[in-house]
Amino acid sequence: MLGRLWRDTVAMTTLDHKTEPGRQNGSIVWKNLSKYVSIFLVLALSGIILLLRNIHTLEKLNCQTVSTLYQVQSSIHSAFTPDGSSLLYHNHSYCVHLGQEPLPKEAQEERYLLESIAWPEAPPRDTPLRQTSDPAHSQFTILSAGGGREWRVGDQLEALVHMHDFQGHPKRHGGDFLLARLHSPELGAGVAGQVFDHRNGLYSAMFPLLWEGSARVEVTLVHPSEAVAVLRRLREERPDRVFFKSLFRSGFLSETTMCNLCLPANQQPLCNYTDAHTGEPWYCYKPKMLGCDTRINHAKGGYQKHLLTNKEALLFQSGVNIKVPIRASGSDRVVVQPEEKDKPDVDSSSGRVVPSGFYFQGSWQALGGVAVRQFNDSSAITQCLKGKVVSMYGDSTARQWFEYLNAFVPELKEFSLRSPKNVGPFMAVDSTHNILLRYRCHGPPIRFSTVVASEMRYVANELDGLAGGPDTVVVISIWAHFSTFPVEVYIRRLRHIRRAVVRLLDRAPGTLVVMRSANLQALDSEVSLYNSDWFSAQLDSVLRAMFRGLDVLLVDAWEMTLAHHLPHALHPPPVIVKNMMDTILSYICPVRSKRASGDWWRRRVRG
Repeated sequence: MLGRLWRDTVAMTTLDHKTEPGRQNGSIVWKNLSKYVSIFLVLALSGIILLLRNIHTLEKLNCQTVSTLYQVQSSIHSAFTPDGSSLLYHNHSYCVHLGQEPLPKEAQEERYLLESIAWPEAPPRDTPLRQTSDPAHSQFTILSAGGGREWRVGDQLEALVHMHDFQGHPKRHGGDFLLARLHSPELGAGVAGQVFDHRNGLYSAMFPLLWEGSARVEVTLVHPSEAVAVLRRLREERPDRVFFKSLFRSGFLSETTMCNLCLPANQQPLCNYTDAHTGEPWYCYKPKMLGCDTRINHAKGGYQKHLLTNKEALLFQSGVNIKVPIRASGSDRVVVQPEEKDKPDVDSSSGRVVPSGFYFQGSWQALGGVAVRQFNDSSAITQCLKGKVVSMYGDSTARQWFEYLNAFVPELKEFSLRSPKNVGPFMAVDSTHNILLRYRCHGPPIRFSTVVASEMRYVANELDGLAGGPDTVVVISIWAHFSTFPVEVYIRRLRHIRRAVVRLLDRAPGTLVVMRSANLQALDSEVSLYNSDWFSAQLDSVLRAMFRGLDVLLVDAWEMTLAHHLPHALHPPPVIVKNMMDTILSYICPVRSKRASGDWWRRRVRG
């Protein structure tokens, strides 16, 4: 179009040149050109607007696009990588030793914690599938009560598990990851069992008998020992298997780069976002055209693929060797008679297992601490929380509790902070009863969709900002987003939180602090590589050990999901969440009775 206008202008100028001689030619040319100035300006502005819109579309580069591009890059790279090798780096110590140096006592504690969760030595890496643990060929046997007597409430039941391979041969080493529970569907009863590895292919599943009537033993193979060895390798060598991204923006220019807790610095320059107070490390690759101070948000980028060799992939097959029940060689049921009268107490050092609680008629009964009340009416919750400030910190399992209270208690009105859905922060208020309920996610690593950079705050720093006191309740749940990192990373994070909890309790001793444990979840061949229950079990053991002895209460989500009959899920179903909230509310508003829940069992097992 511009060429056509120019040709018309030249033609007109030439015509004028032939009819008007001399000096008039120049003025005539400008006179004719002036007619098209507005057209030229409109076209120029249109071009600029189109250019700016193309630049602005960079901001809309979403998580799926980044993940897809990265997966293509990984698949191309994997074509030239030997089978089973890591794509980026193997430097386990690089991830572990970032951040502040622990104090000598803390370093000693870390060594003890790592030793306490050490798993039995793995079988050879090239073990064929036919020689690995097979739940279909394995079995368990309920051992008799001894002396031909009947089972009674207060006894301890043992089931001996015999592991075999796919050829039916007995296994000669340990390391399988097993779960066990005793339950009675008709009574709405269930209790978690404790599994002991004899490291010779035999395992003992131990259960306390806590109710009268029929009870059924259930043993499940979560992962064979050979699969656990693969998970352990991934945890140490591939902390990058979940990757993150951040958007950087200044004016109309934006870029998206990859982020993680530890990134190889030899690939490109890094932006260092290590927290100034806790020393918790976090890095992003530096944008090519923007500064590190232009970061806008944080988001999960995606999951790395091609993590396993073909042989290793056979160890993670749904319905074959992931969360498959093991059959009983005889009966899987026992009938429990009432407790024997005048039976002497049993010393706790005699090897008795003491769970944190059990279900009966669908309600959680604690075996330690205060009696768990049933808060079935919203008015009871309102009276319990009257005058309280409840601050919840952590992952989406803590947010689930906020959502439960906000939905169940009509007096609580959510105050819009214009936060992204499922991300937060969130706040609900009951001005009549002076109740404030808050939720905020923990700092990175966190796999939420998009979190504003200014809202990325560490739990320890948030605790240091609380005044505390008898009307303050703090709830913390932090575990699910650490499963892809070496355990030392989780220990370091809990260490900072524990220091902040101690400071909070020192300045405000009446503050109630509640920790939430990890819980079981649904697994398949893909989820197992990132969120396996084996990862969660290891982190859960660390959390319990690190907060033992402090004036901190625990909601045992692990046992509450294991003992229940409903399928495992990352976000437990409402009936389990209600039992968890009943436990927390019972901590906040305890009712001391002459015979609280679990008293009889604590008297039976004297410790």
